[in-house]
Amino acid sequence: MTTPSSRILHAGLRQKIMSAEQAAALIDPGANVGMSGFTGAGYPKAIPAALAQRISAEHAAGNPFRISIWTGASTAPELDGALAQVDGIEMRLPFQSDPVCRAKINSGAMHFADMHLSHVAQHAWFGFLGKLSVAVIEVTAINADGTLVPTMAVGNNKTWLDLADKVILEVNYRLPMAVDGMHDIYYGTALPPHRKPIMLSAPNDRIGETTLRCDPDKVIAIVETDSPDRNTTFAAPDAVSARIAEHIIDFLGHEVRKGRLPNDLLPLQSGVGNVANAVLAGLQQSPFENLTGYTEVLQDGMLDLLRSGKMRSASASAISLSSSALADFLDNIDFYRDRIVLRPQEISNHPEVVRRLGVVAMNSMIEADIYGNINSTHVMGSSMMNGIGGSGDFARNGFLSFFVTPSVAKGGGISCIVPMCSHVDHTEHDTQVIVTEQGLADLRGLSPRQRAQIVIDQCAHPDFRPMLQDYFDRAQQSGGQHTPHILSEALSWHDRCLKTGTMKV
Repeated sequence: MTTPSSRILHAGLRQKIMSAEQAAALIDPGANVGMSGFTGAGYPKAIPAALAQRISAEHAAGNPFRISIWTGASTAPELDGALAQVDGIEMRLPFQSDPVCRAKINSGAMHFADMHLSHVAQHAWFGFLGKLSVAVIEVTAINADGTLVPTMAVGNNKTWLDLADKVILEVNYRLPMAVDGMHDIYYGTALPPHRKPIMLSAPNDRIGETTLRCDPDKVIAIVETDSPDRNTTFAAPDAVSARIAEHIIDFLGHEVRKGRLPNDLLPLQSGVGNVANAVLAGLQQSPFENLTGYTEVLQDGMLDLLRSGKMRSASASAISLSSSALADFLDNIDFYRDRIVLRPQEISNHPEVVRRLGVVAMNSMIEADIYGNINSTHVMGSSMMNGIGGSGDFARNGFLSFFVTPSVAKGGGISCIVPMCSHVDHTEHDTQVIVTEQGLADLRGLSPRQRAQIVIDQCAHPDFRPMLQDYFDRAQQSGGQHTPHILSEALSWHDRCLKTGTMKV
């Protein structure tokens, strides 16, 4: 670690340095706690672990102790996993990806409010979520004037610092100070009816400040750490993800030739995961140049595009990288600082900004039905996977939106194209293009029956295509003909899978 307190330049705040255990003792049972963290980056490392130990001891003594956790998005085992393991979380929002947390949610032991990421900050400001008692925020440094240098994630930190009664800071020495200046913290938001336009017209525009504001009088504790973020491991593109990427890149070329997209496309948004990274990797070999990114999480693939010069700038709310990509980022941080802007998620995911910039969105799904409804969150209708995240922010408001998935799951026993989704996060009205390794279905301007046929023909796996066609043909022989369904069979594929382990007959 750097010289103790060397990054805490505010004299008054330096007096509030204490251990993680002492800081955790300042969080009361029943509190709403806003913690930093967005997709495995910028989350507090020491205090959640100390708090989990405290909660475990209280439970052993027969004392109830649970808190509600608000973050930017998912965090890591040191936060979500540690607190879920000791049954310390009453309510979690707005997104998670931890297996222990997921198991608690799906067993009914933990409440989870799945939210559009663009809604979180404003719902907190509106008072819809209740009072925020404490903010626990990881930062890179504290300046002499009390402003805070953010880390690799901004998320909802600005809002938590503004709204919380009390603030606890973790100063993490792991990142170099050269990260200072990469951020753009916008302080122009307001509550209705006093809102004003957000003057952002290009992904690399800067409209705010490079640091976070924090009232020093609200800070009750500072904990020093030197710990890495959770690195994200991405598999090399396999044949399925590479084929999905090929379909998307071919289609983007088609849209350019039709005159609906410029030669340098429009700002790209990419969800988290291996398929998304495969698409970005495919863009390296594409004819497109001078690309831009306007997304929520910058991953390896977009970093590669910046390094190669294919992409000239990228805006995000967090950076989540593999170990090798992180090493490159740190070795060349001056290069990336000139090309990357990190923003609060209320700006990175802002629907009006997404629409004005004309973002091209690419997000994953669990399943799609033949009419274009999308399930991004639930397995077999009732079990939460991770959450909706920012996919809805971009899908409904983007210029062009892709939903992607392999056509089958679980070794081919489950079709990801089904007669009716077991849960709907994005309706057919928000779905433009569905892509699997089998093909691409452009649903723009089509009626429900037209959509169904192209989804079956282009996206379904051959093992399930006859079953889908049979269902659709019979549905057209009974009931209403605008969106034909056989209600007694519409969810029978899921029911069969729950009983037998496969959707196949």
